[in-house]
Amino acid sequence: MSDRLTIGQMYPVNVHSSVLQRPSATKNSVTPEASFETVLQQKMLKFSNHAAKRLEQRGIELGSRELEQISSAVDKAAAKGSKESLILMKDMALIVSVQNRTVVTAMDGSSMKDNVFTQIDSAVIIS
Repeated sequence: MSDRLTIGQMYPVNVHSSVLQRPSATKNSVTPEASFETVLQQKMLKFSNHAAKRLEQRGIELGSRELEQISSAVDKAAAKGSKESLILMKDMALIVSVQNRTVVTAMDGSSMKDNVFTQIDSAVIIS
């Protein structure tokens, strides 16, 4: 045992410092997986304050089945590259920001009549 150890050092003195450096990360390194919360936020359908007020004012209640159908419609619109979509479902209409997965506003059947929908680039009809 001819290697000399100095207090505070865990390696022999004659080891060159370049050996101790960590190799730099390569560009092809594996990217860390997205956290569960991130994935959940990306898939979850949200309602803006405006949409929540309109749903309440117009007495529109959405069950889990309807929410699932709307989420599926948003997925379909996203697959086609849509940004703002009109979703027509039974006797209601929803304007959705597809990129944010956020319902912007909601209308019931009577509010839809004689209405012009602007600033949308797609429409999804749920039967």
